[in-house]
Amino acid sequence: MSSLLGFAFFAALLTITPGLDTLLVLRVTGSGGRAAGVAAAAGIATGCLVWGTASAVGVTALLTASRLAFDALRIAGAAYLVWLGVRALWTVRRRPDEDRTDAPALPAGQHWSRGRAMRTGLTTNLLNPKVGAFYLSVLPQFLPDGVNPLAGSMALTAIHALEGMLWLSAVVLVVNRARTLLSRPSVRRRFEQLTGVVLVGFGIRLALDHAA
Repeated sequence: MSSLLGFAFFAALLTITPGLDTLLVLRVTGSGGRAAGVAAAAGIATGCLVWGTASAVGVTALLTASRLAFDALRIAGAAYLVWLGVRALWTVRRRPDEDRTDAPALPAGQHWSRGRAMRTGLTTNLLNPKVGAFYLSVLPQFLPDGVNPLAGSMALTAIHALEGMLWLSAVVLVVNRARTLLSRPSVRRRFEQLTGVVLVGFGIRLALDHAA
């Protein structure tokens, strides 16, 4: 029990630390609304469960041991993040009438279906090999003595995924309350520009990160 509580506390600290997952949910919720934001969070949690399972059965160990495979997945993830960021910047490029005070508010949710939001969250998570490396290096340290490694690893992964869903759902609720403000054309454009730039930054950072 102490191992589970220790992992839960450790994972909670990591979960609430601002990072790519929080940014992605911020952007999806701001652009697509509460349902899309929750779907993106569910996609991220699903990715964690996949990585946790892969770690438990040894797939992640093989990936980490192979520099070529690790780097290929890392570069693919970096390219995907840069693509998301550039797409966000491109779709909100300035139009002549956007700064007019009488311009209508942008309709919410027109670009983010639940399916697309969940796929984005899942893909972003699965294309980040460092998530798998995290599970591979951390889970064994918290496995209770005498517990089946597969069952124990899945239990710890489920705890992390649940904490992630709770935290990201809270983020969704907070951002959703600001939808009226975010629906204004000028604010919406700045929001998309900011998140787009940060996504590109995350992609470049992942591409330049050579640590296994």
